[in-house]
This record gives sequence, C-alpha cells and structure tokens, in this order.
Amino acid sequence: DALDSPAGSRPRRRRSAQRETAAPGRCLSLLPWDRFSAWLHCVCVVGFDLELGQAVEVIYPQHSKLTDKEKTSICYLSFPDSNSGCLGDTQFCFRFRQSSSRRLSLHCMLDQLDRDLPVSLKKDSAYYYGYVYFRQVRDKTLKRGYFQKSLVLISKLPYIHLFHTVLRHIAPEYFVKNEPFLEAVCSDVDHWPPPVPGKTLNLPIMGIIMKVRIPTCHDKPGTTHIVQFTHEVDTQISIALPTVHEVDLFRCFCPVFFHIQMLWELVLLGEPVVVMAPSPSESSDTVLALVSCISPLKYCSDFRPYFTIHDSEFKEYTTRTQAPPSVILGVTNPFFAKTLQHWPHIVRIGEIKLPGEVPKQVKVKKLKNLKTLDSKPGVYTSYKPYLNRDEEIIKQLQKGVQQKRPAEAQSVILRRYFLELTQSFIIPLERYVASLMPLQKSISPWKSPPQLRQFSQEDFMKTLEKAGPQLTSGLKGDWIGLYRHFLKSPNFNGWFRTRRKEMTQKLEALHLEALCNEDLLFWSQKHTEVETVDLVLKLKNKLFQADREHLPMKPDTMEKLQMHIDTIILALPDDLQDILLKTGTT
Repeated sequence: DALDSPAGSRPRRRRSAQRETAAPGRCLSLLPWDRFSAWLHCVCVVGFDLELGQAVEVIYPQHSKLTDKEKTSICYLSFPDSNSGCLGDTQFCFRFRQSSSRRLSLHCMLDQLDRDLPVSLKKDSAYYYGYVYFRQVRDKTLKRGYFQKSLVLISKLPYIHLFHTVLRHIAPEYFVKNEPFLEAVCSDVDHWPPPVPGKTLNLPIMGIIMKVRIPTCHDKPGTTHIVQFTHEVDTQISIALPTVHEVDLFRCFCPVFFHIQMLWELVLLGEPVVVMAPSPSESSDTVLALVSCISPLKYCSDFRPYFTIHDSEFKEYTTRTQAPPSVILGVTNPFFAKTLQHWPHIVRIGEIKLPGEVPKQVKVKKLKNLKTLDSKPGVYTSYKPYLNRDEEIIKQLQKGVQQKRPAEAQSVILRRYFLELTQSFIIPLERYVASLMPLQKSISPWKSPPQLRQFSQEDFMKTLEKAGPQLTSGLKGDWIGLYRHFLKSPNFNGWFRTRRKEMTQKLEALHLEALCNEDLLFWSQKHTEVETVDLVLKLKNKLFQADREHLPMKPDTMEKLQMHIDTIILALPDDLQDILLKTGTT
C-alpha cells in the first residue's frame, strides 16, 4: 500500500505538532530555571566529613533531582584518589551513568538544538559529565589538618573547555564567599541564551562575558570559527573562547608521542584501553584526547575520563571471567595496575609536561612488564598496527619542539593529521553506503518507499581496489585488515545506524515530494469515499511524522501536502468534512 501507516492511527492536529517544535526562543519561558537547565543539570559542592567521608553538601538549584546512586557517584568521582597527592587546586572531568530517566520541560528545544550539532557533540541521554574544581590546602583549624572541597558542574553537554573556564573564574571566589555566591552564579547562568549551534553567544558570569561559538554539523571539519568581538558589549571584560569542547591535544599525547597512530587505530576499532595516570586531570584529559582523535567519527563505546574503585561499574569492567569490554578508562589508583593487568592495551603516562627537548624514541612495551603504576610511561600492548607508521608527522612535531612552536600550533597540526587520517579511512565507506540508495526514479507515490540495499562486506571490499584510501592517503599497510576489523566494531555499528536512518528519512522525504506532485483530488474522485477517507488519514499521519522527524524536504512540500488534504476534504460530503477536520494525528 502506498501510504502505510499504523493501523487505526488517528492523525493529531497539525497545530499541536507545530507547537511541539517551536523555535528555541519560544520554549524558554516554560518554567523558572529552564535557561539554566539548557546548560547545566545542577551545581554540587562535595566536602569531606570525618565520619561520612566524601559527602554532597550543597545541590543548587535546590529542586534539582539526583538519585542516591548518582549522588554516590558524584561524591567518589569529585575527589582525587588519596595517592594522587593533589595539593592546591586541581581541575578534571568525569562521566557517569544516569540512573533514572528525566524529561525536561524544555526537551523540545534541546532536541532541536541537538540535531544541528556535529555527531561527536550530541548529548548522550544515558550519561552526565561532571566538571570538577578541587581544592586541597593545609588548614590547622580543621581536625584533619586539610581543607578539601570540590565545586562540581553536572551537565549533559561535553563542553569541557567552556565549563573548565567557568570554574576557573568562579571556584576560587566561591571557596571564600560560599552559598550566596553560588546562588548568584546560578542566577547568571539562568540568564544565558540557549546553546544554539553556529551562533556567537555572550555568556555573562560574575562580572565577565565569555564569547563562545558552538560548532554545527554543517561546519567544514577541521575549521575553527574565530569568535569576533563586537563593540556594544566589549566595554565589559570579555574573553573569547577559541573552542567549547577541545582539549590540548599535543600536551595530552606528548608522553606517548611515537604511538599516536597506533592509539588512533585502537580507538577507531573500539579496543579496550586503560589510561594510567598520576592525577585525575591527566587521566581525564588523555581519555578525552583519545576519544576526540577519530573525529568527525563518533566514538560509540563507553569512556570514563576518571574511573575509581568505588564506581558502580567497577566489577563489570574489571572481571576476569570475560573479555574486557569496549571502553576507555582513565585511572589513578595503583590498585588498578593489578586489577586491570589482563587488559590488552595500557597507556601509562607520567606527569604531563610540555617537552623542552625532542622526545626520545620509545618502544611499545610488553604487558608482562607492567607491574605497578610506577612503571615507566609508554604503551603496554602486544597489538600490531595494521598501517605503517607515518614518519612525517613525527618529524613535523619534533621540529616544532626544536623551534619552540607554541603548543596550540602543535595541537592544530596533530588535529589536522588525525582528521585527514580518519577522513581517508571513512570516505570509501561513505561512497559505498551512498551507492545503497535506490534510484530516485524507482520512487512511486502509490507504493511504499523502496528499501535501502543491504550492506555487503565483500562488495565493499571490492570497491577498495579502485576507490580506497590510497586516493587521499599515502600511508601503506594492511588497510583491508583494518576495514575488516572496523566492520565488527561498535564504532561501525553506530556510524552505519546513523547513516541508514538519514538515508531512510531521505527516501521518506522523496516519497512525500512525489505524492505532492500528484493530482490527489483527481485520484479521490475516481475512488470510493472509504478509500478517500483512508487516504486523508494516511496523509495526515505522514505529515505529522514528517514534522516530528524533521524529514529533509523542500521547504514548500509540507504546505503543498496540507493544501492537498484540505482540497480533498472540502470535496467530500459535509458530515465527513466535519469528522475529518476534527480528526488529528497520533
């Protein structure tokens, strides 16, 4: 049947569908704190109690909901392990599972904004990020001899650079002024504009204005949009953030400088990797750098920038009864050197310092050599890379160190290298998957949209001889082996699922456009009233579905289809007109 729709489904009124997808600005007056909720779930203060240990002392705004399990996770993840010896101020980030589903009053707006984000920045409904500013200083007036406290921002957004900048600005003052100051901070955030991708946003926070731009899925990968200053607000102290989400890539990869390409392969293939570091800031930065190195591909497995023995997934991730899961863990506790010894790939980093001299060549170390966290920095694995090492990038970065090139410039070079490597790898897959799309001429308005052809591994492999990565990359090696391994990975599954959904929606859109070009009134006059009513209901349902799923259609298609529906209804007897005009879509 041409217009298959759920049996007995009743199209709900189009007006309500439009109300649900209101423009971002119109969702904002729903409830107090909605603007705040678009950026943060809540702000927590975690302190140390001699009897209770780590405890959440304050949650703001007070109505914010956190389950006991979530509070426990936040408590343990907000403090460095005691062996880290982090005196002074430390910043890091963690990620933890959300233990209950919550629907925000402004979900319509957030879902809409999410659609325009690059795939790697889309929020994951199952996880929260925690951004931490931890202070530990000697204080003789306290029984323990130390003041220990963390200010933590809990958010769904992976905007690490933005939130670390916010904390750097507010945390030192909070530790002096306490709760009233926190209230003022949250009030400022509640005046921020929504996080709309592609716009330059002015975000006021305690006397300064941060100027940021959130990337969009339409940005050319690898380009950075410079945030421009404008005169009217620049009378206040403004800081322009070059990025909201990127970490200092070169600094993070410095300790494992010679193995960047192998690490790229391990992340691409979704291999289990553990990063052992001296402190949570080094572990979290390195894990986030690893996850970002396959951008614009989305890393689809779990990753924990900072993971502790108290984590609810500790048993699941450290068991020896099954193979380690596809996950990247950042750890600092020496206990993990024993419990994760069976993991196939261990990245050991010392204290991250930018090299003043050219790093020395470091061999890949055998896993049996890793006994404790005191082991030398390096990569401990028996993995044999599929691709030959690119000596050019190593030379280029070494030259940068000799010439004292700024770390930012080194990071740009490294990011471009990873981007070109990932694009060389993914373009042949993109090209093959595009060929699975049925021809436009096969789309008939009176039949269901045609199905995508099945993905065939062997057919794809045959395309590589003439249209493989050799067209864009000079790297030699076993590309075929790398592709075979990748096709079994969670990253391929996630990528292909997204592509298939996009292509299916495109077919639906083309099908609706084909319907719009038909004379539907003429069709209805040749068919029975029952068939005409059935057509109207199915068209209404299609229209609602297109609106809800934001199908990629020409701008006037929806209006045309609505006009077709109205014209057909007006040609029917009055009693049927009344019924059909009252019938909405489900």
